[in-house]
Amino acid sequence: MLRDVGSRDKEFIECVKFIRHKLIEIAGVSQDDFCCVPVQGSGTFAVDAAFQTALPREGAKVLVIENGSYGKRMVKICESAGIEVHTQSFQEDCAVEPEVIEDALGGPVVYDLVAIVHSETSSGVINPVTEVGKIVKENNPDTIFLVDAISSFGAVRLDIEEANIDIFVSSANKCLQGVPGFAFVIARNSVIAKCKGNSRSLALDLYDQVTQLDKTNQFRFTPPTHSMLAFKRALEEYEVEGRVEGRSKRYAANRDILREGMTRLGFQELLDPKVAGYIITSYKYPKDPKFNFQEFYNRLNEKDFVIYPGKVLDADCFRIGTIGDLHPQDMVDLLVAVEEVCRDMGIELPVQY
Repeated sequence: MLRDVGSRDKEFIECVKFIRHKLIEIAGVSQDDFCCVPVQGSGTFAVDAAFQTALPREGAKVLVIENGSYGKRMVKICESAGIEVHTQSFQEDCAVEPEVIEDALGGPVVYDLVAIVHSETSSGVINPVTEVGKIVKENNPDTIFLVDAISSFGAVRLDIEEANIDIFVSSANKCLQGVPGFAFVIARNSVIAKCKGNSRSLALDLYDQVTQLDKTNQFRFTPPTHSMLAFKRALEEYEVEGRVEGRSKRYAANRDILREGMTRLGFQELLDPKVAGYIITSYKYPKDPKFNFQEFYNRLNEKDFVIYPGKVLDADCFRIGTIGDLHPQDMVDLLVAVEEVCRDMGIELPVQY
């Protein structure tokens, strides 16, 4: 990232071409059937772009399946764009139940698009995307199935074809270990081909974006050059580590060490292990009156350990991530810091509930 490369330079054009090709390869789908559309901005920009582009401006109906804040965000995206949206909600500490979705889709409303989050990182739950995708297509083969895999792609195995996914969204700065700056949509060509003129936004029009990229491998508007140069290197490192098998193995090892250590200190997880992933873990606030999350967070931060800074669930919980360039020793060191902070705050160990 410490070099300046122009967005129209040959080197950068080749970088964009490499990234688009490699992401399709990592996704395990055919270049003939799917396209990769990078989008400037965060993962939410790409999710917004997908809704904006996939649905006609009038008459479209969407079902959002949600069990956390990122599913709720998809609902807000639809509402902001004037898209009719229906919601099938589940408790934030539970996975989506396919049989409930089957009932929801069996009603009188025919949905143009059904959306779900794969790894709902507001809690850490992993949703059964493959089972839901099969139900969606059995109910109506023409319904578009959209999956937010922003926090799982690259480390949690998901077969896009088996899950009948039409639009798949992820980001550079999660499990593929790039830096923030852009996200991407992997979409069926047959779906994108029908989307001309749909988008209510110029900047978020995936049809226009991919048309320009296919012709020239250049963006319509200024791309995140430095982020994409870094991401190319990140993809090379991903290959060296062993792709999804290698990365998932390391993240799962991180998670195992965290779980064992936090259990030893008395902390209780929010989720049943049957629905919890190894991306992020939610811990309930202890009942000890000396526990104050902001002080707990600040003290860890002073020791160079940064956890998620606030709660996003209805339950009083804090979250610890185990992805990125983190290794088992980092988790061991974190646990030492957590124990030190608790003792410095006068919190009884093991913590009480």
